Amino acid sequence: MDVQTVEILDKCSQYGNFVAKSFCQGGDIMKLIALIGMIVLFLVLERLMSLQRLTVDKVNLNENLFAMLLRGDLKQAIAFCDSRPTPLTNTLKSGLIQVMNKRPDEEVQVAMDASVLRETPRLEGWTSFLAVFGNVAVLVGLLGTIIGLITSFAGVAKADQATKAAQLSQGIAEALNCTAFGLLVAIFSIVTYGFFQIRIGRAINDMQESSMTLMNLVVANRDKMKD
Repeated sequence: MDVQTVEILDKCSQYGNFVAKSFCQGGDIMKLIALIGMIVLFLVLERLMSLQRLTVDKVNLNENLFAMLLRGDLKQAIAFCDSRPTPLTNTLKSGLIQVMNKRPDEEVQVAMDASVLRETPRLEGWTSFLAVFGNVAVLVGLLGTIIGLITSFAGVAKADQATKAAQLSQGIAEALNCTAFGLLVAIFSIVTYGFFQIRIGRAINDMQESSMTLMNLVVANRDKMKD
C-alpha cells in the first residue's frame, strides 16, 4: 500500500463505529453523498413543519364551519376561515366570498376549484426534489465505486506480488462503501417522498371533498344566507 492509503486507514481505525469507518474509507465522493444526505434531511424537516402548519382537522373544521352556514352567518364563517389560514380554509373562504356577493352557484364552484389549483403548490413545495436527490444519490454512489475501482486497479498494477491481493480487496471494499451510502441516502429520500405524496394527496382530496360539501350546503340553504 502507498503511504497515503496507509494514513487514511490509520485515521479510520481511530473510529470505533463501523459506519464512521466505512464513511472515512469511502474517499472524497463520500463528502458529496453526505452533502446530498444533508439536503434531503433539510427538505424532509421543512416539509414536515410546513405540512403541520398547512393542514387542519377536516372533520372539526367542517363541523364548526357548516354549523355557521346552517345558521346563515356568512361573515362569521369567513372570519372563522381567516383565523385558520390553511389551503383548506382558503378554498372554502373563496367560495363563501362568492356566496356573500350573491354570485351564481357556478361561480362559487369555479372560485373554489381555482383556489385548489392555487393552494396545491403550497402543499407540494420542494417535495419533488426528494425523488430527484434520491436518484442522484444512487448515481453519485456508483460514480464513487467506479472511481474507487479505477484507483484500486491502478495501484495494484504498480504493487509487488505479495501485497496485490490485500490491496485489491481493500480497494474494492472502499469503493463499495460509496454504493452502500448512496443507496442509504436514496432509500431514505424515496421513502419520505412517497410518504409526503400520500399526505399531500389527502390534503388535496380534503379540499375537493369539503368544497363539494360546501357547495351542496349552499345550494340547499341559499335562502338562509345573510350578509
